[in-house]
Amino acid sequence: MEARTSERWPRGDYVYEPKWDGFRSVSWSRPESRIDSRNQRPLLRYFPELASALDQLPDGTVLDGEIVVVVDGVTDFDSLQQRIHPAASRINMLSAQTPAEMVAFDILADRGEDLRERPFRERRERLVTLSESLGDPWHLTPQTDDEEVAREWFDDFESAGCDGIVAKDAGLAYQHGRRAMIKIKHRRTVDCVVGGFREHKDGGKIGSLLLGLYDDRGELHFIGHCSGFGDADRVEIFQRFKELIAHDSFGGHARAPGAQSRWSAGKELDWTPVEAGVVVEVSYDQLEGDRFRHATRFHRWRPDKEPLQCTMDQLERPEGPGFHEVVG
Repeated sequence: MEARTSERWPRGDYVYEPKWDGFRSVSWSRPESRIDSRNQRPLLRYFPELASALDQLPDGTVLDGEIVVVVDGVTDFDSLQQRIHPAASRINMLSAQTPAEMVAFDILADRGEDLRERPFRERRERLVTLSESLGDPWHLTPQTDDEEVAREWFDDFESAGCDGIVAKDAGLAYQHGRRAMIKIKHRRTVDCVVGGFREHKDGGKIGSLLLGLYDDRGELHFIGHCSGFGDADRVEIFQRFKELIAHDSFGGHARAPGAQSRWSAGKELDWTPVEAGVVVEVSYDQLEGDRFRHATRFHRWRPDKEPLQCTMDQLERPEGPGFHEVVG
C-alpha cells in the first residue's frame, strides 16, 4: 500500500502519522522470518541486527513499517544507504557502528490471521496491543485523529527526521499496490546558482540543471539538481547554457556532480560546467546534510538576484525533539 503526494490536507475520516525517512519494509515472523523491501527484495542480509526484531514477533505475524538509522537523534538516510553493500564484513561493521531500528505502522497478519480486509482503525488497535510486548529495536509510530495536532507534528517532528505527514483513511482495508494513503510533504523555496548541466539522453536539449550555493568563504558547493522541463523549453535552455560553458564552476570540492557510486548503477553522469551567473528559484522537500534529498522543482529564473547572494544560510535547519523522543 503506497501513498500519493498532496499539498492539501484531506477531508474525511482520516488519521495522521509522521512520515519517516527510511526503507519501507514488510517484516515476517516465523516460519518465514524475513524482511522484504517494497519491491519484494530481501533486506535482512543487509541488516543482520534486525533478526532479533523478528524473533520478538509471534509466529504468523506480518508488520508493515520502516527501517531507519538514527544518528544524533535524526534519521540519517545516507547512513542507511551505506548498508546496501556486497561485502558482509562491511555490513557487519556498520551494523555495530550504526544499528538500524524498526518503526511499525501497520499489521497485515496477527498470529496467522490475515488482517488485510479489516479496516485500518482495527488493524491499528491490534498493532498497539502487539507493540506492548515488543522491545528494541521496535518502535510504534505515533498517530492522531486530530488534524490540528498533525499540523503541529508536521513542523515539530521534522527535527527528528520526519519529512511530512501521512494521512490514512481509518475505515479502509489494506490496498496492496495502490496509492491509497496521502502524503503531505514540506516544500520550501531557495535561490540557487546554476553551476552546470547534463544533456538529455536524446541529445540537443537540457536534461537537468546542477545547482549550487555559496559558503561563507565564497566557494560554490554543489547541492542538487532540477529537471522536469517541457520539451520545447529543454531545447531553448540547452542552447542558452551552451553559450555559458566554462572550465570549472564547483571547483575541487569533495562532493561534486558526476561522481560514480554504488547508487548510480552505471548511469551516465557526465556534466558540463557553466559560468556561475544564472540564478533560479527552486523548491525542495527535504535536506540530507548540505544537499537536497530529492530533485528540486523549478519555479522561475531570478535575473534580479546576484549569484553571491545565494548562500547556504537560506537552508532551514529544523529544531525540536529527536527521533527517540517522538517514538518513545
